[in-house]
Amino acid sequence: MERSILKLRRIDKKRNTDIRNKTKLVDALQHTMTLKWKWAGHIARYQDKRWTTQTTNWPGPSGKRHRGRQKKRWADDIAKIAGKNWTTTAQNRHNWKKMEEAFTRTGAIQ
Repeated sequence: MERSILKLRRIDKKRNTDIRNKTKLVDALQHTMTLKWKWAGHIARYQDKRWTTQTTNWPGPSGKRHRGRQKKRWADDIAKIAGKNWTTTAQNRHNWKKMEEAFTRTGAIQ
């Protein structure tokens, strides 16, 4: 899409990073990972027992999953960067903000 905006073709041999700098568009995956990280920090800092907090911390149904079903949960990506106790880590906003860039970069690599 960005190449079509600038009327470039693959044969022009322009790098995607150069094209992105010219168009000033934001990478969709990186943007969604940033929003996910911010929402996780927001949920972790809730003081009361809201529905969102309870469902995020819910371990899931017991037993095996059906064939073809993902074994990852929503918070697994966050726990990989911030650790298993990511909800306590998120209480410190300054440290949580520092880890945001590492989280968004790992999402862009996958």
